[in-house]
This record gives sequence, C-alpha cells and structure tokens, in this order.
Amino acid sequence: MSDSNKLFSLLALVLFGWLFYLLSPVLMPFLVATLLAYLADPIVDKLEAKKLSRTLSVSIVFLVLSFVVMLLLLVVLPLLARQIGALFQKLPDYLTFIQTHFTPWLANKGFPVELIDVETLKRALTNYWAEVGQAAGGVVSYMTQSSMALLQWLANLVLIPVVTFYLLRDWDILVARFRELLPRSNSDTIVKLSLECDEMLAEFIRGQVMVMVALATIYTVGLSFIGLELALLVGVIAGIVSFVPYLGLIVGIALAGLAAFFQFHEWLPVLMVVLVFGVAQAIEGMVLTPRFVGERIGLHPVAVIFSVLAGGQLFGFTGVLLALPVAAVVMVLLRHAHKQYLDSSLYT
Repeated sequence: MSDSNKLFSLLALVLFGWLFYLLSPVLMPFLVATLLAYLADPIVDKLEAKKLSRTLSVSIVFLVLSFVVMLLLLVVLPLLARQIGALFQKLPDYLTFIQTHFTPWLANKGFPVELIDVETLKRALTNYWAEVGQAAGGVVSYMTQSSMALLQWLANLVLIPVVTFYLLRDWDILVARFRELLPRSNSDTIVKLSLECDEMLAEFIRGQVMVMVALATIYTVGLSFIGLELALLVGVIAGIVSFVPYLGLIVGIALAGLAAFFQFHEWLPVLMVVLVFGVAQAIEGMVLTPRFVGERIGLHPVAVIFSVLAGGQLFGFTGVLLALPVAAVVMVLLRHAHKQYLDSSLYT
C-alpha cells in the first residue's frame, strides 16, 4: 500500500469515527436491528436449507422474535418493575432487622458499629425512592407534553422491527456486495479476518445469550420453588452477569441468600439457594456452555467487562451495543498482528 493510500485510509477512518460520534444518538435503533438480524440470520439459513424461501423464512423468524419481544414488554418487564418496587419498600424493614439482630452481635465482637448509621440509611432510601417516583413521573410528563420526544420514541419503536426485517431478508446480499467492494489484493486476508471475527462473535454473542437466558430461567424457577419473593429479579440479574465466568454464581448466591434470609429469617432457605445455584452451575458446565458456546470463547472476561464499560462511557447505550463486536474485531486483529510479528525479521 502506497503512502497516499495509507493517508487516504487514515483520513477515511477518522471521518467515519467523527460521523459516528455525531450520529450516535440516532444510531441506536439501527444498531439494535443489526444485532437482531445478525443473531437471527443462522436460523433463517437453516430454514432456507429446508427448501423454504428466504422471505418466508425471514417472516417465520421475525414473528417468533416479535412474540418474544412482546412477551418481555407485556409480561416480564412489569413483573420485574413490581419486584423492584417491592424491594425498595422492604429495604427499611431489612435495615431494621439488621439493626435489631446483627448490630448487638457485631458490637459484642468489638466491631465499630457506630460507623453504621442505620437510621440515616433508612431516611436516605426513603428519600431516594420518593425522588425516583418523582423522576419517573417527570419523564412520563415530559414524554406526554413534548411531541418531539414522543415522536422520536415512537419512531425508534417502529424503526427497529422494520429495519430488522429488511436487514434479515437482504443479509446475504449485503454481505456479498460488501465482499465485492474489497480491494482485490487484500480481499482474501480481509475475508479470512472477517470469518474469524464472525466465528468469535457467533461463539460469544449467540451462544452466551442462549446460556444467559437459560440460566436466568433456571435460577428463577429454582428460587420460585423455594418461595423467594424476589425470584425473578434475582434470577434475571444473575443470568445477565453470567457472561463473566462464575460472576453470575457469586452475585446470585449473595443476592438470593440475603433475600432468603431476610424473608424467612432461617438458614435452611439459604442452603437451598446454594443448592439451586450449584445445580444450575453443574447444568451450565456440562450442558449449556458446551452446547451453545463451545470450549473456547476467545474473549477474556476482563476484556469483555472493560469493553462494555468503555463503550458505555464513550457512546452511551450505542457504545454498549458495539462494545463486544469491536472487542472481537480488535482481538482478531491483535492475533493477526502477533502472528505477523513472530514471522517477521524483527522477531527472528
């Protein structure tokens, strides 16, 4: 590549980054639609292999996706909101229980309990919950009174399914056209790196999403059998953070154990919580991860956490959506650069 081509590529990259930064507030529905299309494309390909047309295959998958999203919006989210509200209402009672039962025990053990002002914590929680209610009401009022905000929200709501459908229908065509635009001298290398990125993303995003959903379901069902009132909330939280190995197990046991003890005031439900998460961990290790993710993901857990946090800090929710794909691409490019370095005269 000549110096002028290198300069042109650098300027094009800088321009693209600048435009992405400027347009990031309106890119969210398109990125969500792209992510949904990317996740659903293999299912469409499998339906096409059964002699169904592309349009019919896309329609079937699109209807299933729409049903799942509607189920989340109409059933799961209201239940989660209800459990979160119940948790905030019971937190002062939990703090009172701690003050009554644990504070004297800690004082007898020589712990400086004067550092913990339970009454101040209860007042702060009460004020915070009141402020949250006022803020939620203010958001609803603003959305109702501001026609522009309401129109933007409705536009995003309509854009995501529409863009998802068209991207999913034309996914193979778009990929083929993108491959045709690649420079002929570097097309083989770019295609090879793209396939490596796709393999890593397929293993992590598609597979890990399946594992997270399965674990959240197992946690929720198991904790519901125990009788835990916050089963759905704890199960969803533990399932979401399970993209980092063992983090879902640790967070889930901690949250569910505390919730079980505060609800039942006994240790047996806490032991049952540990049993539920132990069984779920065994199922994940023997069935879920080998089936959906494979033995080697390729993205280190620390890289995953840093990517999500950095993307959110730089570009908000849009950055969170792009964090893992960008991390996968960077990881593949670093491996390629590492291999070239080992084969270079500089290393040898």
